Amino acid sequence: MSAMPTLLLQISVILVTARLVGYAFRRIHQPQVMGEMVAGILLGPSFLGWVAPGISAVVFPAQSLTLLNALAQVGLVLFMFLVGLELQPHLLHERGHAALVISHASILAPFLLGCLLALFLYPQLSDDSVTFTSFALFMGAAMSITAFPVLSRILAERKLLQTRMGTVAIACAAVDDVTGWCILAAVVLLVRSTSSANLAWTVGGTALYLMGMAFVVRRLMPRLGRFAEMRGGITEGALAIALVLALVSAWATESLGIHALFGAFAMGVIMPKGREFVEGVSDKIRDLTVVLLLPLFFAAVGLQTSIGLVQGPYLWALTALVILVAISGKLGGSAVAARLSGMGPRQSWSIGILMNTRGLMELVLLSIGLELGVLSPTLFTMLVLMALVTTFMTSPLLELVYFRQFSFAGYLRGRLFPPAEGTETHLPE
Repeated sequence: MSAMPTLLLQISVILVTARLVGYAFRRIHQPQVMGEMVAGILLGPSFLGWVAPGISAVVFPAQSLTLLNALAQVGLVLFMFLVGLELQPHLLHERGHAALVISHASILAPFLLGCLLALFLYPQLSDDSVTFTSFALFMGAAMSITAFPVLSRILAERKLLQTRMGTVAIACAAVDDVTGWCILAAVVLLVRSTSSANLAWTVGGTALYLMGMAFVVRRLMPRLGRFAEMRGGITEGALAIALVLALVSAWATESLGIHALFGAFAMGVIMPKGREFVEGVSDKIRDLTVVLLLPLFFAAVGLQTSIGLVQGPYLWALTALVILVAISGKLGGSAVAARLSGMGPRQSWSIGILMNTRGLMELVLLSIGLELGVLSPTLFTMLVLMALVTTFMTSPLLELVYFRQFSFAGYLRGRLFPPAEGTETHLPE
């Protein structure tokens, strides 16, 4: 019980900070989640621990962080379940050739560049406790990820979901989500398997798990959908069944040595995809997860991020190199592939800009890398900065390229003093 007052104080401070900073970012037309990410950094040693170390020690004592991290992990499990639940398979087929070409390029190009970058970074920012193969694969995955939830929110806010560019971007991000998490699962499997017997158990158990999900659990899902329909919507019983299935799936993948997040995501993917079911479950889970639990995760990441570790011109040059490689691979690879698939220059570059959005999904991936020991604290901080920069640049670049009306002063003026409701702000396709 002695830990409870500290935990309640931490949650209160985190929520107030997240809402205030998130509101400030919304005023300049950045996603709420971007402000919450920054709020997490501000509460860590990079800001609060630097300007007010005494307050930081009282609010976030080291011995209290285990409980905070546990709550944050529960929030991540629920969030990844929601991401899988809201992933609509028809998005992967509607745009056919264009989505297929762009999604593969937007994974392959940054992944290869990330692996090449690992050749340079491994001797300087890692050691023999991490194999080069694991390090390189993880760097490739870190460069390849796209923040599907943030991307969809940006498109919705700018009324671009029904445009050709918007639907292609959504389809590509959906493919990237699945592919990126499969790559990461393979990396986690390699890192956690310390012996051939352990590796055989993980591979065999994962194969059985996937077969069970595909041929047993998936075939039971229509019954869950009909159960909800018969009762006129998502009842407490239907919601409890969905949550239990998500938690059991997360437990299974964690026990197999992959990660709990993969199980939650997989269960969300095979859930019934009827509109009423998806919206009903999402409405009941999303607010608690997004408003309460995810800010705890951002704070947990921020408490492990110390910008002070990036000291001196050389480390800052390495950070700039990481950001440059991330942008070149993701934005450049996606844009070139979109152009080759027949899209116009403006739409092609806009897709590249959107696919370069990393946001929350990148922080989830990086937290797994730090937890596994693949990333050093210094490299973790560099990659967090990369995630912030690539996410922050999305809206201004979209203004410049797609809407063709960007100036920094005009951007701030338009965001702080938006036009009257109903005013058209984008060019028709």
